[in-house]
Amino acid sequence: MRPLSLLALAMLLAGCGDQADTPVAHADFQKDLQARLIKAKPGSVIEIPAGTWHLDRGLSLKVSGVTIKGAGMDKTILSFKGQKAGAEGLLVDASDFTIEDLALEDSKGDALKVVGGKNIVIRNVRTEWTNGPATENGAYGIYPVQTENTLIEGAVAIGASDAGIYVGQSRNVVVRNSRAERNVAGIEIENTIGADVYDNLATGNTGGILVFNMPNLQQPGHGTRIHRNKVEGNNHDNFGHKGTPVASVPAGSGVVINSNDDVEIFDNDIGNHRTANVIVSSYFSTGYSDLSTSADFDPYPERIAIHGNRFGPGGDSPDHIELKALRIAKFGLNGRLPDILWDGYVNPAKLVDGKLPAAMGICVDNGAATLVNVDGPNNFKNISTDMSAHRCTLPPLPEVVLASAGEQKGS
Repeated sequence: MRPLSLLALAMLLAGCGDQADTPVAHADFQKDLQARLIKAKPGSVIEIPAGTWHLDRGLSLKVSGVTIKGAGMDKTILSFKGQKAGAEGLLVDASDFTIEDLALEDSKGDALKVVGGKNIVIRNVRTEWTNGPATENGAYGIYPVQTENTLIEGAVAIGASDAGIYVGQSRNVVVRNSRAERNVAGIEIENTIGADVYDNLATGNTGGILVFNMPNLQQPGHGTRIHRNKVEGNNHDNFGHKGTPVASVPAGSGVVINSNDDVEIFDNDIGNHRTANVIVSSYFSTGYSDLSTSADFDPYPERIAIHGNRFGPGGDSPDHIELKALRIAKFGLNGRLPDILWDGYVNPAKLVDGKLPAAMGICVDNGAATLVNVDGPNNFKNISTDMSAHRCTLPPLPEVVLASAGEQKGS
């Protein structure tokens, strides 16, 4: 008879009762789990039983075709509170990877990082820093980067000092039915081609949902649909590290588009944001100390469609002093900024008769919602609420359909 591994023994013991609130202190559990990750083969399913499992080193997986499965995001908890080594809680460099039904808490750096894989499924996973929002927390909760065909669903991300749920430099992404709370950025899509973000809740963050393009990366992003989300009350003070892109996000931002093209924002509930429900901006408005970019970087947001959303109150107490002054000067002591705030930067090379063609700009078809152009290029000298250039529509973006078996159509 083969001897049971410590992890298998723990699974048997877990079956004897509810282990969810019981700290498991067995020092060899960590070694056994990492050994299973190292020795895994394609098709392996690594089950982690209920319990709070304390680890002092990061875990890693480099084998494709593996599933890691817990007993539930509030039952199987990997706690890295005493982490002494490793930059992440779990680092995955593999394809055809699924992780589900567990939590990663209090990692020293990013909680779950997946690099370079295809067909990634992250389902019912919670990442959290249990001390609450703090600059010393890890930057990212759920962090797939340079991936293809990635599904994030049923996830919960709390307390990240950059983004709770972040997808960067990837292709074909779906983020759905997830909750991001008390992060700097709730959900962020960066330099990604083809993303659907829907049926999520973003609340209590500095900014709710962000779609960014950053310079000097391997690809520019475009083609993101944001729909059927609840983006509400994202007014937390920005606790991001100074000098990082996310540190420039004003507290009280609902949906923020920066330097990204072909973005469609529709059928969302967006409200209770002190700065603005939607912000559309260029790289020039980020306030970074270093604005150096590669020659082919496009800093201008273009082809942004905003339609059919339900906007709640917003714009009553903007975060930045310039916006505070703008609100009072333009809209009165008790006034509010419009739902949509635009920094006013356009590409001079694309102007026709001095104007940007409607098909290249921001199109708003959203009932009584209005937009303010704060005229950033001219230091706020020609602020305008003229909607004539924005009363337009753009062709709808296509739904993202993933090649992985984990995807089902959602719209």
